[in-house]
Amino acid sequence: MALVRKGSRRIIVDGVTYRWRVRRRPTYDQGLVWSPLTYAIEQAETSGTTLVITTNQPHPSNWCEIAARPVLPAEVAATIRMAHAKGWTPDEPGSPFLLDLSQGFVPAG
Repeated sequence: MALVRKGSRRIIVDGVTYRWRVRRRPTYDQGLVWSPLTYAIEQAETSGTTLVITTNQPHPSNWCEIAARPVLPAEVAATIRMAHAKGWTPDEPGSPFLLDLSQGFVPAG
């Protein structure tokens, strides 16, 4: 799964360049705050395994107007380091590496 370049942001972590992206529009479940925000990260220079993070917060553009904080670069960098510690190898091909940090998310409704 390749990350779409449009709308992605660059970040350098430990000397390696990555691109990360939050989906601009929420999915139906994210819009209704039934599921949490997710975002994706991949290494910029080589195509390989994409990291998909499930957070414990709602999507900022949810339709229920529930307050959400933005995903900050410091959080992305920490997540990249955590994923590496859990075995993510971004330069090797394979299925997306899923990192679930959604503990504490409370769906609306």
